[in-house]
Amino acid sequence: MRSAPYRISQIKQAILWDKAKNSHCYVPDAELVIQLGKVLYAGPRKHLPAAYAELPVAVDARDFLLMPGMVDVHSHPATEPMSRGMFDELGSPGLFYSSLYEYMPVFRSDAASKPDCARVAYSEMLLSGVTTVVDLSTPWSDWLDVAAQSGLRVCLGPMFRSAAWKTTNGYTVDYTWAEDGGRRSMEEALAMVDAASSHTSGRLSGMIVPAQVDTCSAEILKASFKAAEIRNIPWQTHAAQSIVEFQEITHRHGLTPIQWLDSLGVLAQRSIIGHGIFLDDHPSTPWHTKKDLDILAQHDTAIAHCPTVFARRGYVLRDFGRYKRAGLRLGIGTDTYPHTILDDLRLAAYLGRIQEQTPEAVSTKDVFDAVTHVGASLLGRTDIGRIEQGSCADFVLVDMTHPMMRPSLDPIRSLIFSCDDRAIHSVYVDGCKVVEKGRVLTMDYEKATANLVKEQARIAGSVSQRDRLGRSVEDLIPSTYPTCY
Repeated sequence: MRSAPYRISQIKQAILWDKAKNSHCYVPDAELVIQLGKVLYAGPRKHLPAAYAELPVAVDARDFLLMPGMVDVHSHPATEPMSRGMFDELGSPGLFYSSLYEYMPVFRSDAASKPDCARVAYSEMLLSGVTTVVDLSTPWSDWLDVAAQSGLRVCLGPMFRSAAWKTTNGYTVDYTWAEDGGRRSMEEALAMVDAASSHTSGRLSGMIVPAQVDTCSAEILKASFKAAEIRNIPWQTHAAQSIVEFQEITHRHGLTPIQWLDSLGVLAQRSIIGHGIFLDDHPSTPWHTKKDLDILAQHDTAIAHCPTVFARRGYVLRDFGRYKRAGLRLGIGTDTYPHTILDDLRLAAYLGRIQEQTPEAVSTKDVFDAVTHVGASLLGRTDIGRIEQGSCADFVLVDMTHPMMRPSLDPIRSLIFSCDDRAIHSVYVDGCKVVEKGRVLTMDYEKATANLVKEQARIAGSVSQRDRLGRSVEDLIPSTYPTCY
């Protein structure tokens, strides 16, 4: 971290925080002054205090858009890159085309491949402008070290559960419950959360994550929520994420997943529901009540919205605009490959508009807010996801001269709907440059992807040993076209 103050100067266009309006705003011809990872000044160049005018200029930004680094509230870096090319069209017909129960365990990355999976995902996030990520993974060796090395601000959410799921026939799901109800795995996760929070990098933090509503007992859900309260950190679980899960919980308890969580007292402002798609008024999960959305809003419980992974299977949140109008905070997560969050912003907007049949349903502001200051609020943070005096110096420089950014009547619209991450030039976290000219500086992205090619081949080669029917990868994932010789 640079100890001496420095400037990002003559910024063509900046997205800065307007405290009076509690909103982002565009500021042309701006200056940014940074010291020790914090913003000392962010505003028009004409108002730059004289004391800062002589500071060294780190970047002449006359061709750049300055924007806050984005917050990815739900991802699985240690596993999802392994699935690239495998899950694009793969799901169990008897389980409503979910891939959770039959296929994910078959293709799951193992201890040897997780470090490179994480490096690939972290690199993709950085290259797309993410500066803070919630990493939901089962604990693995060197996780803290790799997270710190990435240069990202990483909120570690070590997942734990009371039961493991499996399907032996492709149309029912069985649960095997741990003798201790998952208590030991929760304690191990809490120890890792505490280690992350005290890490010397200063960029790691923790989140309490009972993995899924259907794999966690009432006792472990309540105990984990209490642990989050004691530590004053967020709590997240996957819920309302599949039709199978909705039916399982209603059969067990006579309540929807959201209503059951409410009955346990674990819905609150610190609570985040991963996905939250299959509510009691979703067409795929009709139920005799229609109150799940209101319950979430009453508790100010947030949603981690991950549109890509569900669009891949033919399902959508119904819908972003409706949830927002109900008073819910929605953050956005990548969840699956590719970990390029601008794709998810564009898809979230388009899917919401399609469902309400109007472009007014979900605005550019809605999705950009979700991945900046609203996403930060899910983590209890007001010093990230925005650029203002005193905030963390987490920001992105976008090349306004890139052909796909031109013409640029509105830079954020151009970035999200036309350019994607092609024009992202530099990324800074804590005032330190972690991406330059579209190249990751903290990790060897190319080497990690080369390693992952070998790891995927190894995992794919042994698929038949784990598949319930002994099928090979060629049987499970037929090629798009036949090979001709």
